[in-house]
Amino acid sequence: MKVLTAITNYAPGSWFEKTLRLFATSELIEKVIVVSPEMVDIKIPKCRIVRGSGFQSQELLTQVVDDANTRHLLFLTETKQITIEPGTLERLVAAAESTRAGLVYSDFYHGGGQGRVSHPLNDYQPGSVRDDFYFGGMMLFSNEAIRKAFEKYGPTPEVRFAGLYDLRLKVSIDHLIYHLREPLYTAVVREKTPGDERLFAYVDRRNAQAQEEMEGVFTNYLKTIGAYLSPERLRQAEKSRESFPVEASVIIPVRNRRGTIAGAVQSALSQETDFPFNVAVIDNHSTDGTTEVLSSLATRHPALRHIIPKRTDLGIGGCWNEAINSQFCGRYAVQLDSDDLYGSSGTLQGIVDTLRTGKYAMVIGSYTIVNEKMEEIPPGLIDHREWTDENGHNNALRVNGLGAPRAFDTGIIRKIGFLNVSYGEDYAAALKISSGYKIGRIYESIYLCRRWEGNTDAALTIEEANRNDAFKDSIRTREILARQEINKGFEGARGRGFE
Repeated sequence: MKVLTAITNYAPGSWFEKTLRLFATSELIEKVIVVSPEMVDIKIPKCRIVRGSGFQSQELLTQVVDDANTRHLLFLTETKQITIEPGTLERLVAAAESTRAGLVYSDFYHGGGQGRVSHPLNDYQPGSVRDDFYFGGMMLFSNEAIRKAFEKYGPTPEVRFAGLYDLRLKVSIDHLIYHLREPLYTAVVREKTPGDERLFAYVDRRNAQAQEEMEGVFTNYLKTIGAYLSPERLRQAEKSRESFPVEASVIIPVRNRRGTIAGAVQSALSQETDFPFNVAVIDNHSTDGTTEVLSSLATRHPALRHIIPKRTDLGIGGCWNEAINSQFCGRYAVQLDSDDLYGSSGTLQGIVDTLRTGKYAMVIGSYTIVNEKMEEIPPGLIDHREWTDENGHNNALRVNGLGAPRAFDTGIIRKIGFLNVSYGEDYAAALKISSGYKIGRIYESIYLCRRWEGNTDAALTIEEANRNDAFKDSIRTREILARQEINKGFEGARGRGFE
């Protein structure tokens, strides 16, 4: 049996043909399959044109796999210029065969005007189940692993966009996904997608069909591995018998936001409600004058609780724990970030009404992305319409966030608590809640999220972005394992805030 079949989507341009020639001249490559919506004339040995919209579709993916007579399939996943060095393919194949991995991928170099820059990738773990997990420009699959996965777990469903995602998830159940931690090729990025458009691509309505397919594929995967939770398991939140000083508290963790904190506090204090509320600001030892701004505001507004923790090692999650466990916290704890604003004076009332009437443990609203001048900027409204009461709690494991603002039944969130970190703490808490309780949604924009250079996720380096992604993947890993235990019997739910 020959060693490699390479598969790529067609892209016009001389650089693409240059890439094809590199692969076609390798002695390991039996053929290069080029998927194109129209017939194109490519006179390069070993290259074969296959009509189709892309190899992500079930029809094309099945055809490619059925026709392959090689030990491995090499998917070139991005239509960008890729340069391989002598020994690149040999190294990938050797890693695949020595580890018996179902899928192998490697780090790479970014090529461009500033020379080659190393682009490290994350290791794959059980929680690396989001459909946008980044494998770089090349994915090497074992043909044997593919065939065994299809035989055991069924063929790829009828999809246009989620075929490779389905293949990767099925292969990962019984086979290692191996990350080769060395840059083996150079990829030249032709166009760069703006940060926020890339970050929120999964809630863009233009991607709705693709997202529906991804959800379907992922839900089937959860059922296969025993981590799918039936909506019948979810229950309503019973009203706590605890005594609370007010009905609701707006929680604002802050550190060094002197320029925005006053606006956030005023937005919270200006809320019009039919119940008493307060605003708890957890000032995490600010050094830029934020503390003085808050002290001044507190002297004029009795409803403002300016709390400076004794501990100096708190992340945002630790600040939330300080707030929800304080004597000032109300029956409901409602989020407001220190550089954001509520959309109107009725936001808090609407959130609490939803918590009450739906008997929800948590409510998540929708927000609009704005700049420092409060002008709407792309992608605009983020409403997470992909959420459904039937499957939102399962699909939440696939996406990178659940939305904002977030509000909690204090009695329940006190039992669950937050991780003492400054990234992913809200996601981890929401996943835990969603595995046992119903979550309410508000799909109208009630919150203004300011994007500016001071945001904690602004202009991240590759290493910082990788660290954040790996941490969220670790959260998903723990949650998937916990949900598997829940399905074995509710013993697995102990210690998660569930009774």
